Amino acid sequence: MGRILLIDDDPAFTRFLADYIAGNFPLLQVEICNNPMMGLHSIKNGGYDLMLIDLEMPTMDGLKLLKFAVSIGMDKNRIVILSGRDADFLHNVCPMGTCLAVLNKFEARQKSVLDMVFNSLNQKASAA
Repeated sequence: MGRILLIDDDPAFTRFLADYIAGNFPLLQVEICNNPMMGLHSIKNGGYDLMLIDLEMPTMDGLKLLKFAVSIGMDKNRIVILSGRDADFLHNVCPMGTCLAVLNKFEARQKSVLDMVFNSLNQKASAA
């Protein structure tokens, strides 16, 4: 079973994405944190194959969570930053190499990138 940690302060979005993953990638398990401070606790516990982190949240932004996760050993190439901001803004804030990907969570074209990541993780889980 592939484990995904989804940290986003929008409960409607996290439920939608978790339901989408469950319906299309059955070997992936999603843990949702709608509070970034609770997300810190989950990151400390570890064991995730992928982290999806919202860029802008109250109390702590996604870049701080990204830095924390990397500082305790999470591979930056297993972290995706999500945002409602446009691509130019996102790539200025998170230059290439900061993490696996920086995606606008509302653009249909960028959903295909997430699908590729989920599919790869699902295939790895089936081989385990």
